[in-house]
Amino acid sequence: MFDKHTDEAVKAWVPAWLMKVALFMVIIPTMGLFGISSANINAASGFYGFEPMDVQYSGIAFYAAVTSFFALERRFFNYIAVKEYLLLGAILELGATYICFSTHNLPVLFTFRFIQGMANCSISSICITLVFRQLRGERAREIGYSIFYGMLLCVSQISMMVTSPILETFDFNVLYKGLMFVFIPGVILLYFLLNKARLSDKSHLYKLDWQSFVIYAALLLLVGYMLVYGQQYYWFEDKRMVWSLVAIVLFLSLHILRQLYLKRPYLSLEVYKYRNFKVGAVLIFALYICRGALNVTNSYFAAVMGMDPIHIAYMLLANSAGIVCTAFVSSRLIIMKKPMRLILMAGFGLMLIFHLWMRMLFSSEAIETAYLLPLFIQGAGAGLLMSPLILYMVSAVPAQLGGMASATGVFFRFFGFSCSIAFINYYSLVKQRVHYDRFQQHITALDPIAVQKLSAYKQSFVAKGIAPEQAKVMADRLMHKSVVVQSQLRYAIDYYELISWCLLVIILLIAVYPYLNRTIVNVKSNQPAPASF
Repeated sequence: MFDKHTDEAVKAWVPAWLMKVALFMVIIPTMGLFGISSANINAASGFYGFEPMDVQYSGIAFYAAVTSFFALERRFFNYIAVKEYLLLGAILELGATYICFSTHNLPVLFTFRFIQGMANCSISSICITLVFRQLRGERAREIGYSIFYGMLLCVSQISMMVTSPILETFDFNVLYKGLMFVFIPGVILLYFLLNKARLSDKSHLYKLDWQSFVIYAALLLLVGYMLVYGQQYYWFEDKRMVWSLVAIVLFLSLHILRQLYLKRPYLSLEVYKYRNFKVGAVLIFALYICRGALNVTNSYFAAVMGMDPIHIAYMLLANSAGIVCTAFVSSRLIIMKKPMRLILMAGFGLMLIFHLWMRMLFSSEAIETAYLLPLFIQGAGAGLLMSPLILYMVSAVPAQLGGMASATGVFFRFFGFSCSIAFINYYSLVKQRVHYDRFQQHITALDPIAVQKLSAYKQSFVAKGIAPEQAKVMADRLMHKSVVVQSQLRYAIDYYELISWCLLVIILLIAVYPYLNRTIVNVKSNQPAPASF
């Protein structure tokens, strides 16, 4: 990368190492803005005084902005010279980040997280385009895509590892300030390394389809709202959910009709005519559902094992190691033109092993090191699947539809991410309550095991010099805590069992689907768009 500058956008005197450093300094905090919502939900909700689901929705707003602005951003990218576009995006991102740092108002936070996502899309587009313009060969591009998408998979783990020590000392909003201070030097450096040139042929901004952007953005925000808050409001028992569904149907209908009748559609529906694109979309959706299930393990580490965020972050390093290892393996398999069916079966097979293994490891008492290998395997499965699936989706359509395929693919990743939150919220609120009630029914004076357990708790407290009356109260509390732990374990086991069955079905369908290998991945003629989060 950057062995020799053939790009007119970069000044001739700039050494390769300096350009790498500048891009790294801009990309890392840009990706960090995406992971900041999931870095420590409890710390964020405690600082702002919001519900944990409000913090989740702030991440959804950011992701919805990236997804909806994706297609419109290319028009600005093609019209504005790279230096001016970088400066404009940086000012917008810094302004939005500063307001997120200073506000305690929930609607303001949601609004500027959305604006942050739009600016983030622009900055990412510049950086990734600069990187991939230097990767001339197909081999280098395939490796580059694997590294990039591997970095995206590691964002949450790295964010947790970096932010957990900071949150031990400072308030949550300091994270926004820190990202601003890390981002500014990189932007300044990159600005002075660039020429006043364009990264693509200039196109005018006439007939800018901002109406489609507004409709699509509203649709995504409403979908995210329903999926995040649905269980909290008991779905359609609440009028907010009913009206949200009505609005979703309305905006979806408007979006489809508009794209069908526009001469130059915002998001062409023609990509859905290609069978393997639809297969890839379903598989990338399934990948994000499985990837989101890792949050159940994180909750288990925190609530049952009693780990603090720093400890969990170090445990997840094993997961990141798995992603890094197989991200390179996946690029090698694509270069060697190995059958896509085998790559996908291997990736989802590793995911299946993780969920079955963790289902057996969930326990109220366990050795921490026992979880490292399953976490590595989960990361290995995700790293093996991410880049091949995205490249497969884009290669499944003609080259002229590659950009549309990328933009549509981002929607399925957004939808999978949002649905994963909804499924986990449902299981954690409903299934966990069901198990809790069942356990409570057995804790009666007629149950000899419960009586024996309570007596043992009471005697242990009395032996430590606590009065019998107080010891009885403390024993009841300890029994209640034990019931809560057991109900959480049962919900985690149930959820992973469901995911395991889904993965088994996916692997069998991949094995018998006859058309999977007919799509040839070729990034020379058909490449994902640069800002494809």
